[in-house]
Amino acid sequence: MAKKNRKKAGVDELPEGMSRRQAKLAARAAEREALQKDPRPYGGLAAEADLVALQEFVPSAVAKVEVKGEPVNIVTVLPGAGAALRRSEADGGERFVALQVASHSQNPGRDLAYALNWVLAAQPGDSLQSTVADGSQPELTSLIDAASTLSITEHQNFTWWFPEGANVPAEVAQALSRANDAVIPSTQIKASVPGSVWWVNPGGGKGHIRWVRTEDNENQILSALARIAARGELHVGEGSKFAGVFRTHGVVVPVWDIDPSVEAASYTSALEKLDAEIAAEYTNDGQLSVEERKQLDNIKSRQVTI
Repeated sequence: MAKKNRKKAGVDELPEGMSRRQAKLAARAAEREALQKDPRPYGGLAAEADLVALQEFVPSAVAKVEVKGEPVNIVTVLPGAGAALRRSEADGGERFVALQVASHSQNPGRDLAYALNWVLAAQPGDSLQSTVADGSQPELTSLIDAASTLSITEHQNFTWWFPEGANVPAEVAQALSRANDAVIPSTQIKASVPGSVWWVNPGGGKGHIRWVRTEDNENQILSALARIAARGELHVGEGSKFAGVFRTHGVVVPVWDIDPSVEAASYTSALEKLDAEIAAEYTNDGQLSVEERKQLDNIKSRQVTI
C-alpha cells in the first residue's frame, strides 16, 4: 500500500534557497505586516488633506485624478457602498473608486491602491465590492503622482451616480432618494491656506468648519493652537467658537462651531489670518505659560480619534 502523501499544498514551491521553516516564518511576518496599521496612510501625497476629508466627513464629492495616465474619479461613496466600478461603454466607460466603503481594512492607503490598480484593468461594466488590500497592490505613489492635487467637485446629492438620462429602476431610484435626503450640506472653503477646509451644516442650528492640517508634529500643532487660544484668538471669525480636534489618519483636524446662516466664503480672510498665527507658533519651541498649558490640556481632553 502506498504511503499517504502528507505534504501540504505549496510546500514544494519554496522560495529558492529557503527552508520550510524559513518560509513559514516569512509568511507569518508577511501576515503581521499586513495587519499593521499605517500611521499616515496618505502621507507624502500633495492630496493627503483632501483624501482624508473625502474619506472621513464629506458626504458627496467627485475628485478627478490621473492614474498612470488614465483619468479616474476618486469619490466619497458609490451605490451600495461598493469599492469601485467602471461604467459600460454606452455610459462613457468612466472609472470610479470610492473612499467610504462597506468592506475595508485598517490601511486605507493600501486599500485605495488596490482599488485604483483594479479599476485600471477593469472591463466596462465591471464592479468591485471589497476594497480590502490583499498585498498584490503596488505602492500608492506609483499610481498617483505625489505632487498631484485633486480637482474636487462637491455635490449636495448623489444624482452623479448615474449618467445623465440613465433609466434608473424604481427600487434603485428609491434608494437614491433616501441617500439624497441624508446628505449633509457641505462645501470646501477656497482659502489660501494649507490643508483642506470644509464648511458643514448638519442641522440643529449649529454648523462647523473642519480644517484638515498636515503638519508632521502633532504636539507642535496642538501647542500652537493652545498659545493662540490663551490669547483669545483661536477663532475663524465673529460668532465662531473652537470646538476641539479630531485625530485621524495621522493628522489633526481642528473644528469650530459656527452660525450656519453665514456663507462659507465669508470665513476666508479669518482662516488666512489664523493660519499665519499657527505658522508662527508652530516653530515656537519656548515653554508654555500656565494659561497656555491649561489650554493645551483642555484641547487634549476633548480630542476625538476617528
